[in-house]
Amino acid sequence: MTPDQYCRERLASAASSVHYSLLFVPTERRRPATALYALRRELDEAVEKASDQSVARAGLLWWAQEIQRLFEGAPEHPVTRALAFHVPVYGLSSDPFVRCLQARLLLLEPDPFDDFDALAQYCYLAAAPFEQAAATMFGPSEPAIQAYARELALAGQMIRMMRDAGRHARRGRIVFPMRDLQDFGVKTEDLTSARYVSGFEPLMTRQAERARAALRAATAQLPPAQRRAQAPGVILGALYGALLDELQRSEFRVLHQRIALTPVRKVLIAWRAWVFGPPRDGAVAR
Repeated sequence: MTPDQYCRERLASAASSVHYSLLFVPTERRRPATALYALRRELDEAVEKASDQSVARAGLLWWAQEIQRLFEGAPEHPVTRALAFHVPVYGLSSDPFVRCLQARLLLLEPDPFDDFDALAQYCYLAAAPFEQAAATMFGPSEPAIQAYARELALAGQMIRMMRDAGRHARRGRIVFPMRDLQDFGVKTEDLTSARYVSGFEPLMTRQAERARAALRAATAQLPPAQRRAQAPGVILGALYGALLDELQRSEFRVLHQRIALTPVRKVLIAWRAWVFGPPRDGAVAR
């Protein structure tokens, strides 16, 4: 299996939203984006699937060394080997990826987010390097495009964290601002024990409102002339929005189960966003 094949399998096997967002991208641009997002998946899983904190830290340490090898021209892992060819083409630098690794280490700390500002900063550090690099791969890089990708990163990271809140809580990781927990009377032990106390849905509703605001901000900052070039991000935003709708319809019952869109529904949403783009009011396609 070649490095490029490995990256494609990593995204396709999980039926990830990114996989469906790239369905309509020309091959020459799909290859670097696939390698980029496969790297993000590897870093996410180094934390999310680790059996304990020490294993997660060891995994992230290995990836920090691998990122260094990538930018020194000697990567070892299939995803970094696939990405290495594209590093000089798109002017990628190591600093944003090093910072995104440092952000993931923060998630291993007890109660890492005091308030929403801290959570948003984490989301930007953890996800924006990938969305901004991808935007550069899809079309011309300009300040408005980078701002659009940054807000898309915030929205996507928040929605994924909401979806996976139960899995994180079972491993003792709290992904919500502590101030919000206090506002709604939710205790950390309620989350780790999967108790849907009365304040849990309002807590999640506040996070959902923030994520929707970020999706709207992303749509508003995307120049109309770049919407076709940035279609993968438009599709990704539509998929994130639809997942958020699904979480809300379930009354955010995420502590004991993982809620996801079906592959068929993802294909339909991706096609509609490709054909029609984001609605003018900034809402996401459903």
